[in-house]
Amino acid sequence: MIQKYIAQNTQRYASKWLVLTIDLFTVGFSFILSYLIRFNLTLDFEVQNLWVQLPLVIITALLAFIIVGSYKGVVRHTGVRDVYNIFNAICLSSILVIFIVLANRQFDILNQFTIPLSIIIINSLITFVGLTASRFVFKSIYNQINSSNKAYKNVLIYGAGSSGVLTHGAISNSPQSRYKVVGYIDRDAKKIGKHINGVPVFARKSLTEAFIIKNNISEIIFSIQNIDSRKLRKTVEGLVDYPIVVKIVPPIEDWINGELKVSQIKQVQIEDLLDRAPIKINNSKIAMELMNKSIMVTGGAGSIGSEIVRQIATYSYKSLIIIDSAESALYDLQQELKQNGCHNFIPIVSDVRDKNRMNALFAEHRPNVVFHAAAYKHVPLMEYNSYEAIKINIGGTKTIADLSLIHGVEKFVFVSTDKAVNPTNVMGASKRIAEMYIGCMQKENKTKFITTRFGNVLGSNGSVIPLFRKQIEKGGPLTLTHKDITRYFMTIPEASQLVLEAGAMGEGGEIFIFDMGESVKIFDLAKNMIKLSGLRYPEDIDIKITGLRPGEKLYEELLANGENTLPTYHQKIKISKVREVDYAKVRSKIDELCITNMFFNGNTVKLMKEIVPEYVSKNSDLCELDKKSGTNDFSSKTTLKIVQP
Repeated sequence: MIQKYIAQNTQRYASKWLVLTIDLFTVGFSFILSYLIRFNLTLDFEVQNLWVQLPLVIITALLAFIIVGSYKGVVRHTGVRDVYNIFNAICLSSILVIFIVLANRQFDILNQFTIPLSIIIINSLITFVGLTASRFVFKSIYNQINSSNKAYKNVLIYGAGSSGVLTHGAISNSPQSRYKVVGYIDRDAKKIGKHINGVPVFARKSLTEAFIIKNNISEIIFSIQNIDSRKLRKTVEGLVDYPIVVKIVPPIEDWINGELKVSQIKQVQIEDLLDRAPIKINNSKIAMELMNKSIMVTGGAGSIGSEIVRQIATYSYKSLIIIDSAESALYDLQQELKQNGCHNFIPIVSDVRDKNRMNALFAEHRPNVVFHAAAYKHVPLMEYNSYEAIKINIGGTKTIADLSLIHGVEKFVFVSTDKAVNPTNVMGASKRIAEMYIGCMQKENKTKFITTRFGNVLGSNGSVIPLFRKQIEKGGPLTLTHKDITRYFMTIPEASQLVLEAGAMGEGGEIFIFDMGESVKIFDLAKNMIKLSGLRYPEDIDIKITGLRPGEKLYEELLANGENTLPTYHQKIKISKVREVDYAKVRSKIDELCITNMFFNGNTVKLMKEIVPEYVSKNSDLCELDKKSGTNDFSSKTTLKIVQP
């Protein structure tokens, strides 16, 4: 019954006054014990003087404890800092007692009052040991009682450095923790075989399936800071082959108030294993570019658009106009911005294809900078919905670009895609045509028209990783179109930062691309996601090959035929040097395409292929158009021409 009562009240902190009372009792007991030790455990001393000295010793200790505040520490979380406070309090108390004894000898304030200096020294040592030991005893009792009501998971901490030690401390001191650290794993030969905080350090080669089963290990917590993504990927991929869950400690800069919380230790995500370093952006340049500007973001509630909005909201802009036709998504973004304390933003439900409405919005808000992210992006859907793809990806872009020129917008930043490079589908071709139209508008030498071009975005709506996660939750199988298919990936924040950076550095007419590292084989990505979920491939979840979808490529490219790159001040960001085209003819053809599309003319895709000669359909009924024109739809692949920094 007593154990149950204590367990039910373990969340309550002991009163600091109770701690102070116990400390003072310990001081008194230590003082008496000091006399006994000094006189060889006999009473060969003036016992009556002891009862005069004891109150004074306790009073000086009380004063020292209050000044230092050593009694205010939470006993269950006793650590080095608490021991340091106890030491300071005892030193102060001893100094006060010595001062009183010496003063009494000089002025005889208290008749026959004296304490041998040896007693004061012995008392200081015993009191320090007693107070420190009592706290750790109470902490141990608390942990023992509390742990008897918990089901613990045995875990290993990968990394016996400072981050690993701090991780162990966070786990040990958290009342909500369900972990029991069995050991550290480290490659440093000097640490292997030793103990840190009573926990053994094992070599990496010791980590075998037999070792995991023997010690009933259920999780490994990866706790190494400042490690590059390639080394992290190789290390974690070696761990996910074992029947355990792999978790990771976040970077120190993400710790709450400089302290790691157990709740921050998360399961390793596939995004953590992508082989590319994050891109760092010149935020000061962006801040200068956006300061006191009126900014418009189309498609502002989408994956990229909403992140652009979030990042713009951290700068000192004049006003922020967010346009999207998706009412629910725009409402969610509005509530998020309000909760984050963002100011001076205007959410507007509207369609970029509505020229009259867009013209009224431009006239009312007079934007200085426009970020155009509104688009249809799903390749298979757009392959047989070319009317909509042309209407929004080309027509919508044309509308916003034209109005930007008419209303004197300073900069227009267009969000494009790597699928616009040597397109094999309607979506990619529509984005390439939009790029070409923006190139035409730049010839007016008024508004600065800028394009950003990047690959797949992690976690965006409809992307492969969220799809795989849903399929894993349902028990599989994971569906993959081809075993050899590869893609470039980047994070949503990076994609949005690139767009903002393009707006800051662009002088008009550029297509910005950047080094995205090595392309990722989607089949390997799928296998790693299965393993990171604590499952096995193919025993628990299989991968089903469904065949390439209409318009889908095996390999994405960042540069088209005839394109090259120029450097920028950022080593990771390049400018695509596009081939020269007849802009007057291209603009005329694009106008014709938009008009033809308005009347549902079936020749629109054929006209797209005339505008973009490199547009050759793949795995689609539209391949017939290439055959009729004599184009080989199985032409050789164009190799990637991006210049690596």
